[in-house]
Order: sequence, then structure tokens, then C-alpha cells
Amino acid sequence: QVQLVESGGGLVQAGGSLRLSCVASNMAFNRAAMGWFRQAPGKERAFVAAISGIFSSGTPIANSVKGRFTISRDNARNTLYLQMNSLKPEDTGVYYCNTVDTWGQGTRVTVSS
Repeated sequence: QVQLVESGGGLVQAGGSLRLSCVASNMAFNRAAMGWFRQAPGKERAFVAAISGIFSSGTPIANSVKGRFTISRDNARNTLYLQMNSLKPEDTGVYYCNTVDTWGQGTRVTVSS
């Protein structure tokens, strides 16, 4: 079945950067729309950013991260990325990779003030 494996989370000071990766397997990665979501402590999972597959275009992104986060993909490596700059304490949470109804296990990001 489809598998998504995230990595790249960690502890960073406010203003710092991290790059998350999500490696996909057992799927036609280049055709699939992919997305990043996050779940802050005590809150519901929320949309962060998405990117279309090769047959469409578009990279919607949440207003809360616009101008700081960038989503991208490398279809040759079956990998989705989330570049996170100017991190804030409110960016703390578990970040999940998603396609259709499949989720990764998540990678934890903690931003200290």
C-alpha cells in the first residue's frame, strides 16, 4: 500500500529554519497532489500547504505561513519538501504528509522562543 515517511523535524529557535521531507512509495507520485498538515498541541490537525501533480498546477498555502514556508517536490526522488523559514513558537507541532486518504507518521517540530 501507499507509504509516506516524514523526516527533518527537530528543535529550533525562533527565527530559524528547517526543511521537512516526505518520501512516498507504492504510488504514482508524480501524478498525485500532495500536502502538508500540522497538529499543534491541544488543537486539531490543520492545513499548511499543498502542491499539484503533473497534470495540474497550484500551490495553495495557509495564510499563517505564507511568505515563510515553501512547498516543493522532486518527482525523480518521490519526495515532497516543506522549507520552513522564520519559524515562530506557534509553528510548533507534528507535521504530517498527506495524499488522498494516506498519512505519514508525522515529524515533530518544536520552536523555542
